[in-house]
Amino acid sequence: MPTGLSSLWSSGGQWSLLLPVLLALVLTTVIGLEREAGAKSAGLRTHTLVGVGAAVFMLVSKYGFADMLDTSHVALDPSRIGAQIVSGIGFIGGGLIFVRQDVVRGLTTAATVWLAAGIGMACGAGLPVLAVAATAGHFVVTRGLLPLARATQRHRRDPPVLQLRYADGHGILRTVLQRCTQQGWSVQDLAIARETVGDDGDRVAAVTLQLAGRGDLAALATEIAEVEGVRSARTGHEDTFDEEE
Repeated sequence: MPTGLSSLWSSGGQWSLLLPVLLALVLTTVIGLEREAGAKSAGLRTHTLVGVGAAVFMLVSKYGFADMLDTSHVALDPSRIGAQIVSGIGFIGGGLIFVRQDVVRGLTTAATVWLAAGIGMACGAGLPVLAVAATAGHFVVTRGLLPLARATQRHRRDPPVLQLRYADGHGILRTVLQRCTQQGWSVQDLAIARETVGDDGDRVAAVTLQLAGRGDLAALATEIAEVEGVRSARTGHEDTFDEEE
């Protein structure tokens, strides 16, 4: 190869650098297929691209500046680009997490993308055993621990419930939701049991609020009961209201 062209290349033996990239491609494709089968927001292409990209960045960090080492006053820090991968992948993970009705979704998918980046980095850093072990660990966590998670959910305590009867059409429910938020509770679900007409002619709504939080539930019920227009407020786990006496 002419001297002028050889000076353009940072490192010799570049074909061998494709092996870590190929390993990252295979491992993260396997993870992506598992995510794709679960119809997750980030599937095959996302995980594969993240893993391959991380491997390429690590190889560039390790070998991309080899020709500069002979230059005076130049020092090489191979970990610098790797640290930026860890920071940068957070933007992708953050875009996969969203909140709907106070329920956070996408955390597992974001964590899987983060792991795919780590596997790609391990491949690029020349640690194939670690990369394969991390890939196996992904399936242990996402598939092997699933029965354990379901068993835990079956033994989990029922969420707290606030049952209300109030005069409908006066904006009372909006006030109740504000009071719940102020007391450190979030409403996970709202179900209207029925609507009746009271002796005074007002429409009376019966509503069940499923809550999540760490506040004082009894104090919340007491405060809600004092809201003007609220006929009754109580806590419990019943699905329906008793008939008004």
